[in-house]
Order: sequence, then C-alpha cells, then structure tokens
Amino acid sequence: MTAASETLLGTARPFDPTAPLSASGNLRRRAVVDRVVQFVSSTAAVCAVAVLVIVVYGVLVRGAAALNLGFVFENPTGLDTGGIANALLGTLEIVAIGAVIALPLGVLTGLYLTEFAGARSQTGRVLTLALDMMQGLPTIVVGLFVYGLLVIPMKRETGVAGAIALAIVMLPLMARASQEVLLLVPGTLREAADALGVARWRAVLTVILPSAMGGIVTGAILAIARAAGETAPLLICDSIYNYNATSLNPFRGVPNVPMLIYTSYDLPLPQAVVRAWGAALVLMIFILLANIGARVLLARSRAKMGP
Repeated sequence: MTAASETLLGTARPFDPTAPLSASGNLRRRAVVDRVVQFVSSTAAVCAVAVLVIVVYGVLVRGAAALNLGFVFENPTGLDTGGIANALLGTLEIVAIGAVIALPLGVLTGLYLTEFAGARSQTGRVLTLALDMMQGLPTIVVGLFVYGLLVIPMKRETGVAGAIALAIVMLPLMARASQEVLLLVPGTLREAADALGVARWRAVLTVILPSAMGGIVTGAILAIARAAGETAPLLICDSIYNYNATSLNPFRGVPNVPMLIYTSYDLPLPQAVVRAWGAALVLMIFILLANIGARVLLARSRAKMGP
C-alpha cells in the first residue's frame, strides 16, 4: 500500500521527528560528491605542500654552500666573489620606506571601512573593490605605473621609486588584514564606549586599536615579507646601481637582494650562480621567520580577544 493510499484511508503513520533518516537517492549522490570533493581538496593540499618542500629543499641544498658570516656581512667584490651585505642593507631600506608609506595608510583604510563606513556606504564599497583589484594586480603592472610616474620624470631609477612600488603592493594586504582583525574586536567594547559617551575617534584610539594591535602587527609583518621578495617592480624601478658598493641614498639606485639574484643567476660563472642561490636562501629564511612570527602574534591576539 502506498503512502497516498494510506493517507486516503486514514491509516497514514504519524510523523516521528526522532526516527532515523533513511538514505534517499539524493542523499547518496551528495555523499558521493562530498567524498570526491574531499579527495580532490586533500590531493591539492598535498601537492601544494610537496611543491613547497621541493622548492625549500632545492634552495637549501644549493644555497648552503655559499652561506657563512662573510657572505652576509661583506660586499661583493666583482661578478662572482664576496657577499651580499650591500644588497641586504638596500633591501631593508627600500622595504622600510615602503612600509612607512603603506602601513599607516592600510591601517587607516581598515579603520574607515570597519568603524566609520556604514554597511550601505557607497564609498566603502568602491574602496573595498579598489583594494581587491589592487591585491590581484600583477606587480609588473605596478612597476610600470611607478616607472611612468617617477622614473621617467626623474630620468633615473631610484630607491624611492622601488619603495613606492613596494608600498603599492603592501597597501591592500595591510588594509585587508587590518579590516579583518578589527572585525574580530568584540562589539561589546564599542557599545561600552558609546554608553560612556566617549567620542568615536577617542574610542578607536584608546579601546579598539589597542585590542587589535597584535593582529595589525601580524598583518604588517606578512605585508613586509611579501614585499621583500618582489622582483618585478625593482627590475623596472631600481635596477641600475653599483653592485659592489654600499649606497643608501634613496634618490639614487639602491642595491637589493632580488636584483642581485636576478643578475647573478644569468652570469656564465659558477660562483655567481652559487651566490645567487645563497642570496635566495637568506631571503627565504627571512620570509620564513617573518611568517612564523606573524602566526605566533596572530594566535596570541586571537587568544586575547577570546572566541
């Protein structure tokens, strides 16, 4: 007897919400799709980790031969001898200038989107879209933009041009990171400040920002680590300088690690290639330590803000 006939005869069983569910064809299909997606996702994750391990192992094996104290603290002496001290100092200078430009702007942008722009703010939507587009913009395009903006009018490649290009790379990362961290600040803190009659700007400076400072610092470290390894903007904006001398004048060409790797690897000299691998290893260690430090700070920040 079918369910319809049972209903017509008044003998249909009452619905029991505690009864176990019986698998239908749709449920079985969804279970199969779920298993397939889990398998594909797990395979992709394993492949990504495997590629990372291969890259790290390759750089470590090839660069370890060049790594020593003299390599880090001495300047190059010729095309294939010496260290990378001037390039390290130049990279630190360029990244620091870019960070001074990008990090405050990124934090202020995140504050505006989180604390001052309403849910229906047209300006906030446009700004969010612009940040997303900047984040997906190829860095070579950023380098070309800065080349036309600064290098051509100044008629020389400079460290400032490279720093501004890196600042453009860092800005959307910093803004988005600040926005996400500020959204994690408990709303009760804002409500308490409003209940006490505290002005919004004062609440932001004394309550909200201190609560999110750990996450903001984490975002800053990740943005700096991302910019430190960029080559394309520096290839266009800061690639002409004296490779064997230390130059920290930002209005001239400044040596940097990405360009040292790029130029040394193309030389038909075995020692130059080894130096390039050593510089890549130093840069990779810096980025690895920065990411580990950022993760630790982020975990501590989330623990302070609670679940």
